[in-house]
Amino acid sequence: MELLKVEQLKKIYTTRFGGNNVQALREITFSVEPGEYVAIMGESGSGKTTLLNILATLDKPTEGNLLLDGKDLGKISEKNAAKFRREQLGFVFQEFNLLDTLSVKDNILLPLVLSGCPQSQMMARLKPIANRLHITELLEKYPYEVSGGQKQRTAIARALIMDPKLILADEPTGALDSHAAMQLLEVFGEINRDGQTVLMVTHSTEAASHAKRVLFIKDGIVYHQLYRGEHSREEMYQMITNVLTAIATGGERKYERTI
Repeated sequence: MELLKVEQLKKIYTTRFGGNNVQALREITFSVEPGEYVAIMGESGSGKTTLLNILATLDKPTEGNLLLDGKDLGKISEKNAAKFRREQLGFVFQEFNLLDTLSVKDNILLPLVLSGCPQSQMMARLKPIANRLHITELLEKYPYEVSGGQKQRTAIARALIMDPKLILADEPTGALDSHAAMQLLEVFGEINRDGQTVLMVTHSTEAASHAKRVLFIKDGIVYHQLYRGEHSREEMYQMITNVLTAIATGGERKYERTI
């Protein structure tokens, strides 16, 4: 059974005075199985940010269905949306979104605090995650005292602390140097191998080449997809580059809806 199912998703924005309609998503259909690692790529204006916001329940589609583990996300009320996001989704952002007034430890534990989790359970959850991400020695420091790569590891720990069904990553390597970015991508690979489902939006061919599947968005539709399969990461990188070139030059759409 699919963990995430997106069917005929459309999103139309109306301009301020209702004079024009802008169709950000035209017909998005795909699914994600439990344990998959999927990257979404597309040029600016392709609709991928709109899609991510809808998946995160920060926006609602104009038409279509969106199911996470069988639950219709379109039926979640505004009142319950924050609780749903906190408990079912983990978020990793380009700019980390850490609070400088809280220690690394308290930033990671914040979702548990908001959920009313007992302190003894918090520490029991924190220790293995901090060890896995190699940030145990940083827990008492503050975000402004650690490097960009360490900040992003902290953000991943915060995303994992609630044991979410799905990690949504928005350009997670965008603010990192090449060395820190490579380390971060290795972390994503590790947590995915441990069974965590990851959906990552990225402009980076390097980042996307680490995923098991890449979906390409163009003009509000899923234009094409690639499966890594038995290909090496270097081969996947070249395959992605070829598709991006085809998109840029108006190549033929090759995506099939049955995934």
